Amino acid sequence: MNRTMITAVNTLNQLQKQIDLISHNIANSETNGYKKREASFADLIAQQINNQPNTAEEAGRTSAFGIRQSVGARLSQAAMIVAQGSLKTTGRPFDMAFTKENQYLKVRAQNGSVQFTRNGQLGFQLAQNGEFILTTKEGHPVLTENNQSITVPSKVEQWSMIQPGLFEARLANGQQMRFRLGVISLTNPQFMEQKGGSLIGIPDELAGDVNPEALYTELNGERSNEISIQPAALESSNVDIGKEMTDLMTAQRSIQFQSRSVTIADQMTGLVNGIR
Repeated sequence: MNRTMITAVNTLNQLQKQIDLISHNIANSETNGYKKREASFADLIAQQINNQPNTAEEAGRTSAFGIRQSVGARLSQAAMIVAQGSLKTTGRPFDMAFTKENQYLKVRAQNGSVQFTRNGQLGFQLAQNGEFILTTKEGHPVLTENNQSITVPSKVEQWSMIQPGLFEARLANGQQMRFRLGVISLTNPQFMEQKGGSLIGIPDELAGDVNPEALYTELNGERSNEISIQPAALESSNVDIGKEMTDLMTAQRSIQFQSRSVTIADQMTGLVNGIR
């Protein structure tokens, strides 16, 4: 296999990862609070060929000396784009939308870990013990600033925001309860891993080795005043379908080009082997 084939095959593998990333963005274009990811590429190890032994004779040259031959491209980063999605008013009292880009709601995942989401489509569900628990649309329990689930003994008749992050529930039995939602300010979004839908979290293999304080800040106590929430509204995904389709077509053209390179290299190898 010659260098052309090696370069093309290596690049094809990375282009497929980009298409998978674009497909994931398109699939979640209607997921509230979802943040898209964009791929960026870099060269693999390159070989420098110094084909200009006498650089003094190259007076006035504007291009770099030598020839760099790489063995393909690699997907260097799948960066999460944290730009704010458009807000839409729903009129539902349990809905909420963050109006600052770096703020996320704490929820309990199925594996018991604390994860984060900007999908504010909330509601109370009946638990097995007869109480009602506040969850996201996907059924993940919403947590308080102390990482406790929000539960009430009877059906909620009214749910209102007293101040950003602080909500009051009026129950069917006449009782009133207040809850402060667990909210974080994300400082290192590129470290986070997507967990499905709008959920993000620390990668499982690094959960015990990373200090959470280096990734996000808890907005509790005096910092709770920094929370910015619009009630009765939801944040849409920040995926631009037009751009994703353009990126998809560009990636497909790149795959066609690399595939054609493999075909041509194979034909050239056949011609060389056929020389008598």
